[in-house]
Amino acid sequence: MTVRFQRFEDMKAWKMADQMALDIYKIFKENRDYGFKDQIQRAAVSVMNNIAEGFERNSKKAFISYLYIAKGSCGEVRSLLTLGCQLGYFNHAQFEQLSSNAVEISKMLYGLISELSKID
Repeated sequence: MTVRFQRFEDMKAWKMADQMALDIYKIFKENRDYGFKDQIQRAAVSVMNNIAEGFERNSKKAFISYLYIAKGSCGEVRSLLTLGCQLGYFNHAQFEQLSSNAVEISKMLYGLISELSKID
């Protein structure tokens, strides 16, 4: 299988990361824990932006590097989601949905990294 995209916006992982960031912004819109709110929003945005930036570098090596950064940001989002749930910032159902999405994005990124690594 060859990985081919004309635009990063066509990538399912980017679309899911965009939706995850939007969902996190909506959930934390009224939250007054500004430090936590800023950190989780930045981590979520980092996922989608690193996918986009890596893609736009037009270099397989750079793209893979940025995908690893995006994958790391997915882990950060999941960690912050755990803390946010423990602090009562959202309910368990929201936690499960967002955490599941972050895991799915992370898996997609790993799959993309694996496929890109096979291409000469």
